[in-house]
Amino acid sequence: MIAVGDHLMGQTPEVLIRASNPFGGGVGGCRQELCGVLAGAMLVLGATRGRLAPTEDDKALYDLVCRYRERFIATFGSSQCEAVRNTMPEMDKRCAAVVEGGVRLLLEML
Repeated sequence: MIAVGDHLMGQTPEVLIRASNPFGGGVGGCRQELCGVLAGAMLVLGATRGRLAPTEDDKALYDLVCRYRERFIATFGSSQCEAVRNTMPEMDKRCAAVVEGGVRLLLEML
């Protein structure tokens, strides 16, 4: 998902790439928390549409984030990593299919 951000923003700062690593596998590979694809999409939305100062309005971003989350859940049945993985038929391609679908949703919304 960060590669999409890289495409949209130009060069993604190395610190953002490093900071996004723990979100993979449902937070550190535990698969019990937020799907890493959904977390990555939130990072991309924040990086491309987020505010820089507390005086800026963040309603438009929050609305976009909520719409993305709703579409993600409608597509994959959950926002939780293990539940999402269990909806995918091919054991070895589950995450790749979620990444692909999540990227498609993100690009449709941007």
